[in-house]
Amino acid sequence: MKNEERRMKNSRQREDSLLHAKSYDFALRIIGMNKYLREQKEEFVLSKQILRSGTAIGALIRESEFAQSQADFVNKLSVALKEANETDYWLNLLHDSHYLNEVSFISMENDCGELIALLVSSIRTVKNKLMKKSEE
Repeated sequence: MKNEERRMKNSRQREDSLLHAKSYDFALRIIGMNKYLREQKEEFVLSKQILRSGTAIGALIRESEFAQSQADFVNKLSVALKEANETDYWLNLLHDSHYLNEVSFISMENDCGELIALLVSSIRTVKNKLMKKSEE
Protein backbone atom coordinates (compact mmCIF):
# COMPACT_ATOMS: atom_id res chain seq x y z
CA MET A 1 0.00 0.00 0.00
CA LYS A 2 1.40 3.40 -0.97
CA ASN A 3 1.89 6.06 1.71
CA GLU A 4 -0.78 8.24 0.09
CA GLU A 5 -3.33 5.41 0.22
CA ARG A 6 -2.36 4.54 3.79
CA ARG A 7 -2.73 8.18 4.88
CA MET A 8 -6.16 8.41 3.32
CA LYS A 9 -7.30 5.19 4.99
CA ASN A 10 -6.05 6.36 8.38
CA SER A 11 -7.47 9.84 7.94
CA ARG A 12 -11.14 8.94 7.86
CA GLN A 13 -11.21 9.77 4.13
CA ARG A 14 -10.39 13.45 4.65
CA GLU A 15 -7.75 15.50 2.93
CA ASP A 16 -4.58 15.57 5.01
CA SER A 17 -2.73 18.76 5.71
CA LEU A 18 0.98 18.78 5.00
CA LEU A 19 1.62 18.67 8.75
CA HIS A 20 -0.61 15.62 9.21
CA ALA A 21 0.93 13.78 6.27
CA LYS A 22 4.55 14.49 7.20
CA SER A 23 4.07 13.65 10.87
CA TYR A 24 2.39 10.34 9.95
CA ASP A 25 5.16 9.42 7.51
CA PHE A 26 7.77 10.41 10.11
CA ALA A 27 6.09 8.16 12.70
CA LEU A 28 6.29 5.26 10.24
CA ARG A 29 10.00 5.94 9.73
CA ILE A 30 10.54 6.11 13.51
CA ILE A 31 8.82 2.73 13.92
CA GLY A 32 11.07 1.23 11.24
CA MET A 33 14.15 2.75 12.85
CA ASN A 34 13.08 1.40 16.25
CA LYS A 35 12.73 -2.08 14.77
CA TYR A 36 16.18 -1.80 13.18
CA LEU A 37 17.79 -0.58 16.41
CA ARG A 38 16.26 -3.40 18.44
CA GLU A 39 16.82 -6.22 15.97
CA GLN A 40 20.11 -5.26 14.30
CA LYS A 41 21.88 -3.17 16.94
CA GLU A 42 20.33 -4.75 20.05
CA GLU A 43 19.72 -1.27 21.44
CA PHE A 44 16.60 -1.14 23.64
CA VAL A 45 16.70 1.98 25.82
CA LEU A 46 17.29 4.86 23.39
CA SER A 47 15.14 3.19 20.75
CA LYS A 48 12.21 3.13 23.15
CA GLN A 49 12.67 6.82 23.96
CA ILE A 50 12.72 7.89 20.32
CA LEU A 51 9.77 5.63 19.51
CA ARG A 52 7.72 7.37 22.18
CA SER A 53 8.66 10.94 21.29
CA GLY A 54 8.77 10.43 17.51
CA THR A 55 5.31 8.90 17.28
CA ALA A 56 3.82 11.34 19.80
CA ILE A 57 4.35 14.22 17.35
CA GLY A 58 1.73 12.95 14.90
CA ALA A 59 -0.60 11.78 17.65
CA LEU A 60 -0.65 15.27 19.17
CA ILE A 61 -1.17 16.88 15.78
CA ARG A 62 -4.06 14.51 15.17
CA GLU A 63 -5.42 15.27 18.65
CA SER A 64 -5.35 19.00 17.85
CA GLU A 65 -8.12 18.43 15.28
CA PHE A 66 -10.62 18.20 18.13
CA ALA A 67 -9.21 20.98 20.28
CA GLN A 68 -11.81 22.70 22.42
CA SER A 69 -10.57 26.18 21.50
CA GLN A 70 -7.86 27.90 19.52
CA ALA A 71 -5.83 28.17 22.72
CA ASP A 72 -6.18 24.40 23.22
CA PHE A 73 -5.16 23.91 19.57
CA VAL A 74 -2.00 25.98 20.14
CA ASN A 75 -1.29 24.01 23.31
CA LYS A 76 -1.52 20.65 21.52
CA LEU A 77 0.76 21.85 18.73
CA SER A 78 3.18 23.28 21.31
CA VAL A 79 3.42 19.90 23.03
CA ALA A 80 3.98 18.29 19.59
CA LEU A 81 6.80 20.80 19.05
CA LYS A 82 8.37 19.79 22.37
CA GLU A 83 8.18 16.12 21.33
CA ALA A 84 9.79 16.96 17.97
CA ASN A 85 12.61 18.77 19.77
CA GLU A 86 13.08 15.79 22.08
CA THR A 87 13.12 13.47 19.07
CA ASP A 88 15.88 15.58 17.52
CA TYR A 89 17.87 15.13 20.75
CA TRP A 90 17.51 11.33 20.60
CA LEU A 91 18.48 11.32 16.91
CA ASN A 92 21.66 13.21 17.71
CA LEU A 93 22.44 10.92 20.62
CA LEU A 94 21.89 7.80 18.49
CA HIS A 95 24.14 9.22 15.78
CA ASP A 96 26.90 10.34 18.12
CA SER A 97 26.90 6.97 19.89
CA HIS A 98 27.25 5.26 16.47
CA TYR A 99 23.89 3.50 16.43
CA LEU A 100 22.80 5.52 13.36
CA ASN A 101 24.98 5.99 10.32
CA GLU A 102 25.47 9.40 8.73
CA VAL A 103 23.01 8.88 5.86
CA SER A 104 20.18 7.66 8.10
CA PHE A 105 20.83 10.38 10.63
CA ILE A 106 20.81 13.21 8.08
CA SER A 107 17.63 11.93 6.48
CA MET A 108 15.79 11.54 9.79
CA GLU A 109 17.07 14.83 11.17
CA ASN A 110 16.00 16.68 8.02
CA ASP A 111 12.49 15.26 8.35
CA CYS A 112 12.40 16.12 12.05
CA GLY A 113 13.63 19.64 11.31
CA GLU A 114 10.93 20.08 8.69
CA LEU A 115 8.29 19.04 11.23
CA ILE A 116 9.70 21.51 13.75
CA ALA A 117 9.57 24.31 11.16
CA LEU A 118 5.98 23.44 10.19
CA LEU A 119 4.89 23.33 13.82
CA VAL A 120 6.55 26.66 14.62
CA SER A 121 4.87 28.24 11.60
CA SER A 122 1.46 26.80 12.47
CA ILE A 123 1.71 27.93 16.09
CA ARG A 124 2.76 31.44 15.04
CA THR A 125 -0.09 31.70 12.56
CA VAL A 126 -2.74 30.76 15.12
CA LYS A 127 -1.20 32.96 17.82
CA ASN A 128 -1.17 35.92 15.39
CA LYS A 129 -4.84 35.31 14.58
CA LEU A 130 -5.66 35.18 18.30
CA MET A 131 -3.79 38.42 18.91
CA LYS A 132 -5.58 40.19 16.04
CA LYS A 133 -8.92 38.96 17.38
CA SER A 134 -8.18 40.27 20.87
CA GLU A 135 -7.19 43.67 19.46
CA GLU A 136 -10.52 44.07 17.63
